[in-house]
Amino acid sequence: MESPPRLKHEEREMRRQEAPSAREGLPTPQLREEAEPAWAAPSGPGSRRLAARSGQYLTGDRPTKAARHASLSRTPRLRAGSRRCFRKGARKCTVRRHTGPRTMATSSVSKGCFVFKPDFKKRKICVPIEDYFNNEELDSEDSKLRFETYRLLWQRMKSETEQLQQELNENLFDNLVDFLQKSHSEFQKNSRNWVSQMKLREIPTAALILGVNVTDHDVIFRSLTETLQNSVTPYVVSLEAKDCPDVKHFLQKFTSQLMDCCVDGNSKEVKSDKTPKKTNYSMDSLSSWYSTVTQKTGPKMTSKKRTASSHWQSPPVVLILKSMESFSTKVLQDFITISSEHLHEFPLILIFGIATSPVIIHRLLPHSVSSLLCIELFQSLSCKEHLTVVLDKLLLTPQLPFKLSKKALQVLTNIFLYHDFSIQNFIKGIKLSLLEHFYSQPLSVLCCDLAAAKKRINVFSVNQCENIRRLPSFRRYVENQPLEKQVALLTNETFLKEKTQSLLEELHVYHINYFLVLRCLHNFTSSLPKYPLGRQIRELYCTCLEKKIWDSEEYTSALQLLRMLAKDELMSILQQCIEVLNSSTENQLGNTTQKIKDFLTQFQNLDADSKEEEDACGSQPKALQKTDLYHLQKSLLEMKELRRTKKPTKFELLRENVINFIDNLVRDYLLPPESQPLHEVVYFSAANTLREHLNAAPRLALHTALNNPYYYLKNEALRSEEGCIPNTAPDICVAYKLHLECSRLINLVDWAEAFATVVTAAEKMDADSTVSEEMSEVIHARFIRAVSELELLGFIKPTKQKTDHVARLTWGGC
Repeated sequence: MESPPRLKHEEREMRRQEAPSAREGLPTPQLREEAEPAWAAPSGPGSRRLAARSGQYLTGDRPTKAARHASLSRTPRLRAGSRRCFRKGARKCTVRRHTGPRTMATSSVSKGCFVFKPDFKKRKICVPIEDYFNNEELDSEDSKLRFETYRLLWQRMKSETEQLQQELNENLFDNLVDFLQKSHSEFQKNSRNWVSQMKLREIPTAALILGVNVTDHDVIFRSLTETLQNSVTPYVVSLEAKDCPDVKHFLQKFTSQLMDCCVDGNSKEVKSDKTPKKTNYSMDSLSSWYSTVTQKTGPKMTSKKRTASSHWQSPPVVLILKSMESFSTKVLQDFITISSEHLHEFPLILIFGIATSPVIIHRLLPHSVSSLLCIELFQSLSCKEHLTVVLDKLLLTPQLPFKLSKKALQVLTNIFLYHDFSIQNFIKGIKLSLLEHFYSQPLSVLCCDLAAAKKRINVFSVNQCENIRRLPSFRRYVENQPLEKQVALLTNETFLKEKTQSLLEELHVYHINYFLVLRCLHNFTSSLPKYPLGRQIRELYCTCLEKKIWDSEEYTSALQLLRMLAKDELMSILQQCIEVLNSSTENQLGNTTQKIKDFLTQFQNLDADSKEEEDACGSQPKALQKTDLYHLQKSLLEMKELRRTKKPTKFELLRENVINFIDNLVRDYLLPPESQPLHEVVYFSAANTLREHLNAAPRLALHTALNNPYYYLKNEALRSEEGCIPNTAPDICVAYKLHLECSRLINLVDWAEAFATVVTAAEKMDADSTVSEEMSEVIHARFIRAVSELELLGFIKPTKQKTDHVARLTWGGC
């Protein structure tokens, strides 16, 4: 608030006529309280404004007018311009009047207003997962044991995934390291011939094609940075497009991160030659800094981690550009052009993180700039292949007891395939499934190793035994038992525990055989035309989880195609099946491996006659002569009859035996998990819970909140019949339900009148009263606010088709 004109005039006059003696007579800040008498309470509007401006509300004798104005001229004040600066620059700052004891932050000539910035290091309120298992709603005697089992199982799964990702990226990182070392060796030679001089102007560039799963790129770049720092160079910098809007900020960020890199990983020394804050960031300063640092630290390159590059006196500088598509074209062009001129003294190597295609390099950079780059492409593992490997490691194994049902697995794979292609989000979905399973299933305490589960069953209480009896799969099992066993299972706790242990052991053996036969079947069907049972093993696994696969039409068509395979194809598939069966340490299939080996031996020992018969059978019939349609049909029917009456060869008989043997294996071991007793202990089937947490529907949630606010607020006053507009609802809900009754274009005048009618009915106003006239402006403001909120949410937009109209955008709008 600005000062009155009278005070402004007096202040200007006093500043002009102020004597030096008045300045000398002022007390120092330390002695102010003793030397300065307390003021009396100000009186009058002008005095109150003056006291308020100076921030002094004291009592005592009033000073002279000259001393008061002299003190006012030396008092720190918030001018109108400075207040505007505070409003613009410090949105979250707190301005308060200091009335307590003085500190260094509030030391001033007089008491006044001080700006205190908020503390950004506030701790986020985060409830530990363990507290969810200890709440009253869970009401379980083994909640702590369930949480501990969940934690240990998740640690195993997490370590498996980390090791898997490290193995998948190992080949890619090795190729990148070889490229960087080879590229930098040219710089180390310092050759002066023409070809070498031309190459010195080309920046070595690795185009890393990572795919559209952008959320997984951070994990890859962190691992890549660590690998490069351990084996190539300590100078590795990663930049993002959001931090580099122009070349100035690009060089500033690049320089600050580069100078923060440690020369020696063991000593973790930070360089002392730090640039001041006001530095002219340029490639010249970077080059001089690099030459200085390498000359100082060159002989100290003795780290064991960098044995491959320890002989380099000047290691390269690696710059990683995350998501190259997001960078400004002009920024990239200017930086590459400038860097190429300093490449002889600043050995820069670029790594482009590309999510789409390498063509983007030529779209962003013209030929004059791209010709300055020596580009080599590197392709990472595709997202779908990565998903297959993760599923194979986490779910398609008997080593980890936790499993997903068909619907739950379908939810996670659909989110992966149709939303983000993110492996990290898929693993988070598995973690959420694991947590929900241990939270909602009381018997999930048995979802652990077989030996530990048997020990836990022995100490089960009566309530836990009743939980076993309540399982639907166990009920079906009891119904199929004789009457005596039924009575014992329902009344005898000891017999129930012994039977539960044997059922868990049978479930474990079932999983061992299930996954072995599943892989063998996948080897047979993955190369068939049109892939009737799917190309990926996860598709076959989902089909087997859902139903008996041998009852499906796809399985029948797959068997028909298998009966047409050649001998070489069959022998190759049988060899793959033998490798699958031998890879298992717990083979429970009996002599299955030996039978497959016998089949393979019989194929190899077919005599020459059977080979000739096979060739004759597989050879194409002679070309038909030109004839009419009648004779052609007659010839085809005769050939069909000959095939039926023809005696099968030894190869065909052996092939038929192999297919029948695989069919019997499938019918014996690929039963759906729901047919097994106690499968609820290890299988998570709450697909709706996963869908609610991972596949949110914000549009539906908004419609529900605005159309029926009681659903979220749980206020009885908001209950209303369907189609009615409650007069106690929030303003935005009233405006939203009114706009649903309108057509594509909404008249704002009619909308405002309808809104006022509903609101006045809620407040029970009289239209003829004076109060209603005074409140009309308030109602109008509430309507404007509700319409603005609807526009912000995207339900309406302004239109020029009609005056005072808006257009609907959802549910029938265009």
